[in-house]
Amino acid sequence: MENQYIISAFVLIPLIGFLISLLLSGNNERPLSRVALFTVSLQLIGVSGYIVYWIIQGMHPINIRELDIYNNGEYQFLLDFYFDSITAVYLFVGAFVTFLITRYSRFYLHLEEGYKRFFNTMLFFFLAYNLTVLSGNFETLFLGWEMLGISSFLLIAFYRNRYIPVRNAVKVFSIYRIGDIGIILAMWASHHFWHENIAFIKFNNSELVSAQMAQHGGVGLMIAIGLLIAAAAKSAQLPFSSWLPRAMEGPTPSSAIFYGSLSVHFGVFLLLRTFPFWEHQLSARILIGTVGLLTTLVSYSIARVQSTIKTQIAYASIAQIGLMFVEVALGWETLALVHFAGNAFLRTYQLLVSPSVVAYMIRDQFYHFKPKEISLEDTFPKRLEFSLYVLSLKEWNLDNFINHWVFSPIKKIGRKLDFLTPRNLLLYFFPIYALGLFLYFNQEYIYPPIRDFLPGFFAFLGMMLVFKAFSERIYPRLAWMLIIANHFWIALAVSFNETFDIHQTWIYLSGVIVFGIIGYLALENLFKKEKQYFDLNQYYGHVYEHPKLSLIFLIAALGLMGFPISPTFIGVDLIFSHIHEDQFLLAFFDSVSFIIGGIALIRIYARLFLGPHVKNFHEKALKSS
Repeated sequence: MENQYIISAFVLIPLIGFLISLLLSGNNERPLSRVALFTVSLQLIGVSGYIVYWIIQGMHPINIRELDIYNNGEYQFLLDFYFDSITAVYLFVGAFVTFLITRYSRFYLHLEEGYKRFFNTMLFFFLAYNLTVLSGNFETLFLGWEMLGISSFLLIAFYRNRYIPVRNAVKVFSIYRIGDIGIILAMWASHHFWHENIAFIKFNNSELVSAQMAQHGGVGLMIAIGLLIAAAAKSAQLPFSSWLPRAMEGPTPSSAIFYGSLSVHFGVFLLLRTFPFWEHQLSARILIGTVGLLTTLVSYSIARVQSTIKTQIAYASIAQIGLMFVEVALGWETLALVHFAGNAFLRTYQLLVSPSVVAYMIRDQFYHFKPKEISLEDTFPKRLEFSLYVLSLKEWNLDNFINHWVFSPIKKIGRKLDFLTPRNLLLYFFPIYALGLFLYFNQEYIYPPIRDFLPGFFAFLGMMLVFKAFSERIYPRLAWMLIIANHFWIALAVSFNETFDIHQTWIYLSGVIVFGIIGYLALENLFKKEKQYFDLNQYYGHVYEHPKLSLIFLIAALGLMGFPISPTFIGVDLIFSHIHEDQFLLAFFDSVSFIIGGIALIRIYARLFLGPHVKNFHEKALKSS
């Protein structure tokens, strides 16, 4: 029982600190920074003391079923906490690094306009970090995983009156969300693999895992690949490596805590946490090791030619994390944990002193100039050396690769749907939806083969609406309405599966309706206050004059995308638990809809409320960083 209270406290302490920081005024820096420092210090002392106690007690893994949020007899949404050696290392490193960053930020951000906003977001990140590290099942992990993504967006876009930080924040959030397709599909497949919301502690039962793998080897490999995609996106591994340097547009403390030391290592954490599940899948281990090795080689070459110290540090960190992927694939878990701690501390130090290092290097070059020594690359044939140099300067065109193969096809499909004006949406899609509802309540009239086809068809129509919302540049309200309509299509599609009843549908749609209405009214209010209509072709920066409206719209966008402030978050997991194991297309269409819809919502928020202010009489930051 005492373990339960102590481990739960490691989530409650950051939560209470975050809530208190929200209540404090932003006009007085000292109380705000003291609350942040006290919260992190208390966490560090508590974590350090408990780890010593846990080691003395024999280092036995501890699983705690903390809170049963929803249970209908067939489905259970449970907050589950798990403490083992991986948790201990990540908790201690996270608390120690956050303590250092908090001390540094108190003075670094002195008199900064967003002082309160920074500490609010940092404490929110610290809460998400501890919740993710302590997670004992996929549901709890995904809860913290989503919170990490939005806190990353907010900290990168900290200088929200500038063009480059806001654009890069949207780009990084988009990559995060694309990677989340992997973890959503892995969670869906694991429901059918285990026939329950599996707790991570059960992975340690090798006989149970082996028996399941013998029966469902293909599903097991699919889960492992999904986890790899999520881990690669979160840890900036190939082909997602280009986002990490773009994330350095935030303040130096956030760069250090997020992209140097903690958040960027969560891909390694995900692989370590699920290692007992996929360790006997040779193909999965080869794939993970190959991704890590290729990332290391490519990132090393890019880091060698970078002209800015932050970018050098970013790619050097990516290379080290690639080696951690290799170590995990080889089964060297302890080495990977030691490597994580060492890399986290080193990158934190490097980023915090990076401004000083630039001055030192300039002085050193001026007074102690030495001719360039012959390097390894000089031994290559000149054509190969120059080709590698140009490729590395272009960062191996990783940005173009993601744009060409992921985002451009979605935009092209969305532009093909330009006939979907508000009028045509009412004219075509609502009657089809009404027909779908009629068929749902009168299923005896449907020919059985057609009935099996309907869920995938309706989910596909919903996904097309999201693609249109993602590519929409003229009507923000239309994009918002299309995303709301998509949720209704998803609910209808899954409703044809016999175990999904109307009560569960309302759990899912209740958050959609409430936050959808709030967001739409916020848009109407903005247009009314500004007395003009805005498209989505540029950034308007209206957070400067309408900060409260901006916050309301952001909360509405988060609720609509299924963030853990809305019943829709539980509803999403409910929906996937009722998608049959043979309905791969339905699961894929629904997961893509959730992910692209979230990106479209954040893009609407960023375009209307962030960036340089559209009015000429306000001070405007330079477009370049």
